[in-house]
Amino acid sequence: MTTYTDLLIEADKQRLITKEKPLRANCGRIKGNRIAIKKDLDETEKKCTLAEELGHYHTSSGNILDQSSVANRKQELHARAWAYNRLIGLYGIINAYRAGCINSYEIAEHLNITEEFLNEALECYREKYGCYTELDGYVIMFEPRLAVYEGFEDTEN
Repeated sequence: MTTYTDLLIEADKQRLITKEKPLRANCGRIKGNRIAIKKDLDETEKKCTLAEELGHYHTSSGNILDQSSVANRKQELHARAWAYNRLIGLYGIINAYRAGCINSYEIAEHLNITEEFLNEALECYREKYGCYTELDGYVIMFEPRLAVYEGFEDTEN
């Protein structure tokens, strides 16, 4: 499982300078090779924020603060999707199920992410995959609520 420290090391390896600062408007910001993380967040919130800022580094270009622009909103969504996949992914959902997690609070705690971050990720996955998706013998249902079923085989072959 990825920790906040792991993400700090990853950022450093990419020559990004990450500092905790007393930000007022946002939890995090990236400008060039500098990332600012809001100082008074707890470590789990810092981890989710840094993952998103790394997502911006990998997927965005230019200043996208003006979210009235469709292009900027798309870049924001791409950065968030990068962060969701980095910290959760479909395998993370399956692993949480295999660990006995039965609700979003338990899944978020197992993955060491915020419940808000998890719920936003699940909405992103629902938009991408629809009501469900299959992966390695598991079915992950996104509607009407999150559920994981195992033992499913691809019968189309």
